[in-house]
Amino acid sequence: MLKQNTLILLFVISINLLWAQQSLASSADLKVAGWIPYWSATAATKDARTNLAKLDAIYPFTFTVKKDGTIHAMSDMEKSVWTRLFKEARTKNVAVIPTIMWSDATAMQNILSNPTSRAQHIENIITLVEDGKYDGIDIDYEGKQAQTKDSFSLFIEELKNKLKDKTLVCTIEARTPPESLYKTIPNPLIYANDYIRLGRACDVFQIMAYDQQRADIVLNETKKGTPYAPTADVDWARKVVVLALQTVPKEKIMLGIPTYGAEHEITVSPNWYRSYKKLWALNPEYGVKTAKKYKTKASTNSAGELAFSYLPKNSEVKLSKSISIPKNTPKGLEVAARALAYANQTGETIKFNYVSWSDAGAIKQKINLAKEFDLRGVAIFKIDGGEDKKIWGLIK
Repeated sequence: MLKQNTLILLFVISINLLWAQQSLASSADLKVAGWIPYWSATAATKDARTNLAKLDAIYPFTFTVKKDGTIHAMSDMEKSVWTRLFKEARTKNVAVIPTIMWSDATAMQNILSNPTSRAQHIENIITLVEDGKYDGIDIDYEGKQAQTKDSFSLFIEELKNKLKDKTLVCTIEARTPPESLYKTIPNPLIYANDYIRLGRACDVFQIMAYDQQRADIVLNETKKGTPYAPTADVDWARKVVVLALQTVPKEKIMLGIPTYGAEHEITVSPNWYRSYKKLWALNPEYGVKTAKKYKTKASTNSAGELAFSYLPKNSEVKLSKSISIPKNTPKGLEVAARALAYANQTGETIKFNYVSWSDAGAIKQKINLAKEFDLRGVAIFKIDGGEDKKIWGLIK
């Protein structure tokens, strides 16, 4: 009997070890890619070269489309900053896949809905890939009209056929579940992206899980006790992933992760943070410097990002430190809490500034999310030297 129990115990241990090894292998197999923006090419390419060992693919964010469907380079790809990066990437077996970003909805409809212009646009892309000896192409066509859905899907299918063994990356807008997006769900609910067809045709289905802001009305309500306008709350990103997995194979999904943040002007009235006006996007360095300037300190907010609030120096409002706020209020959110308390006491509406960004802690949550759902990997937007440098220690 003792021998039998020992054998059972050894069997259980071996199964647990096998599971642990498989789990570690899954984490190690997580692909990592990143966009290299043209507007800071020198700093961005230098940052990418420094971290090439951590990357499986780089996406030079350099191309766009003219109204006639021809491709336009926003940066000279023959410049040494790019050619040196590409040479080093190929030496280290890092795929070079440039991004074509297009946001002219009307032009997209005109070009993609016409078989002749669509075919010519595809030929333009194939020429770009062949001339640059790239490993594939990243299609980032944003803000499409719903009527373009079928034409865009057909374009992607035809493009994949022409690319043959080259990699087709489709960078797609995040889809918030309808019950979290609408108070009254439209009937019928029409999307601009056909997740099923794109999930079949694209080699990589890359979800832009960022720029959430106030999109999720459920999270807006449940987290309304403090300012809430995240770049990407991990709770929202989870919803986005779960919804995508209903129609897209997990082995194709790359989770887009932001390295930036935003500053908002928040209007506060009695009992609530009434409205949010986005002022600009920002890198972590701006947040750190601004917090220091206003003698405060950022802390992790309810979205898992770093954040702080302050009154601009030209503000006509003065918030006395004698105004009572909850004892556990983080230093960085004291101005927000005092503004709300002031509004409650006086009945007045006032404004303050709120800065938040995606730091290494927030990014780690998204990496863990990708591992949890056994996704293909993560894609970082953006690599330009301005990201929280601690993120590179998270990537093995």
